[in-house]
Amino acid sequence: DDDGIRKGAAEMLSKGQILRARKAMERFYDGTCTITERQPYKRQNGSTGFRTVDVVTDQPCRLSYSSNFSADKGERASGKEQVIRVFLAPEVEVHPGSRITITQNGRTGVYAQSGQPAVYATHQEIILKLWEDWA
Repeated sequence: DDDGIRKGAAEMLSKGQILRARKAMERFYDGTCTITERQPYKRQNGSTGFRTVDVVTDQPCRLSYSSNFSADKGERASGKEQVIRVFLAPEVEVHPGSRITITQNGRTGVYAQSGQPAVYATHQEIILKLWEDWA
């Protein structure tokens, strides 16, 4: 299982080695992100409303793009699918349903988390999809 491999590898490294590896990784962070959640609150009339709250702002990160070839039911590769991924510090919590606004290289994009984060001792990786709207 992947978690056991990650934990095993992290246990083999000293804290100093992990810190140096993390600093090396963070040198590549050339973007920043804001993480926004939709949080419940009580209205004066007792009903529950929702408001958007920026829970993390100006968090250093790196946006990465790659392509995967997709195939239809065992046939040859039929097309390319773009995979969008963000790398950021492992202690940053990104809850499902959050909106992630990322500015990198002078451009801003708005995304949603598309799966569980892969969290390592040095960073985390989150697969993103383009933001549609609050669920």
